[in-house]
Amino acid sequence: MRIVTYNVNSIHARLPNLLRWLDETRPDVVCLQELKTPQDKFPIDALREAGFGAIWHGQKSWNGVAILARGCEPVETQRGLPGDPEDLQSRYIEAEIGGVLIACLYLPNGNPAPGPKFDFKLSWFERFIAHAQSLIDRATPVVLAGDYNVIPTGKDVYKPERWVDDALFREETRTAFERLMAQGWTDALRKLHPNETIYTFWDYFRNAYGRDAGLRIDHLLLNAPALMRLERAAVDRHVRGWEKASDHAPTWIELSDT
Repeated sequence: MRIVTYNVNSIHARLPNLLRWLDETRPDVVCLQELKTPQDKFPIDALREAGFGAIWHGQKSWNGVAILARGCEPVETQRGLPGDPEDLQSRYIEAEIGGVLIACLYLPNGNPAPGPKFDFKLSWFERFIAHAQSLIDRATPVVLAGDYNVIPTGKDVYKPERWVDDALFREETRTAFERLMAQGWTDALRKLHPNETIYTFWDYFRNAYGRDAGLRIDHLLLNAPALMRLERAAVDRHVRGWEKASDHAPTWIELSDT
């Protein structure tokens, strides 16, 4: 099973690229973030024609998450994070697919920091940590996939000294991520590629992609049963170089069938 996380940065603007990539790679599960479309405008017909069922949580102008499954319909298990009934942002959705529980998340950016947006990032993170704790000990595989807006370490960013005050790299953010990992989750890409320079995001400015001045902020975290099935993990970084591309690249893992 190939499971992908991909921040599309507007599903309508990137739909031709998304469909091209789906056709070329035929992943089994795709977690999409930053749909930037209302619930009723999600392009479900085009995706079904491409062979994918889907669940989605849209939002006008911003945010939005979706889970696609090739050849079947995802079975939704959670929509939105518990813990704050006033939080109406579309940032979390969860489904069971082929015996694997898959969470798709879009953690808040948090800039400028400090400030209200950073406070919301940290409070959302706390709710996510609490929910993740309820999933870690499941007997079946669990994958937490998404755009975390977290740079875990200095080797996950080009010139880390320039990011020390950014919400993605501030000490509070990295500490929250470490607390999440301490529950027993495994960072799939770092498990298989512990020392490589790997980025999943390149800004549109200053030829960041051409210079490979990137960040690794898209992560797939695995519980123990999922880790036992982990075979491969990589980034389809060439997709970032396509015309009218998202500023993120598809990031994926492959789990064995048994």
